[in-house]
Amino acid sequence: MNARDAASAVREWLRSERLEARDVADQQAMLHLHVRYPPTKQGHVFNVVIPKNRNLVLIYSVTRVDNGQQKEMNSHSVNDPGEWEKWLHEIRIHLTQADLDWVLHVGKKQEGVPGPLQAFNLSRPVWFDGLTQNEFMHNMRHLWLTKLALIHKIKFGYGSGEGKPGPVDDWIAKKTQSRGNQPQTHSEPTEIHTDETGGFGRDFDPSEWA
Repeated sequence: MNARDAASAVREWLRSERLEARDVADQQAMLHLHVRYPPTKQGHVFNVVIPKNRNLVLIYSVTRVDNGQQKEMNSHSVNDPGEWEKWLHEIRIHLTQADLDWVLHVGKKQEGVPGPLQAFNLSRPVWFDGLTQNEFMHNMRHLWLTKLALIHKIKFGYGSGEGKPGPVDDWIAKKTQSRGNQPQTHSEPTEIHTDETGGFGRDFDPSEWA
């Protein structure tokens, strides 16, 4: 199977599962789709990417932690830094045992203690020689269930939040650095890209899926 065949197969599998997919302009990829999974109003955005010059399909999803939950995590880190670091350690172990790739975006340290969990990126590749509809769909389902487990763990420990995403220090620093390398023209605030950390992401407004 080559990249063209893989892209055609992925589109057909998504159609057969009635999963909504939108093309994303991406010069680094043969195929980049935003896919709503599961196919319900509560579905989340997953990226399906076939990078150029790679024999694989990458599925990933980025989640920002609610602002209210981040405040509760900050309080936890101040009142019991040892237990807070233990919680983060257990999250890392859980994700490693889940047999997927992951990145945690943790807030800046205050007096040597890590800040709140601000965002997380979960991903899993499928190489072309093992790419089947069964493998592709089970990978998406596996990512979704792992993501859902982490969301429930955060809600159980730190409440339901305020209904708005909190800041992500890594993304803000990256934006600032990027602007610093360009001529200064406007000082207007710039919206953070939802899928910036995935490596192939572009602009995306989750509200368009409502």
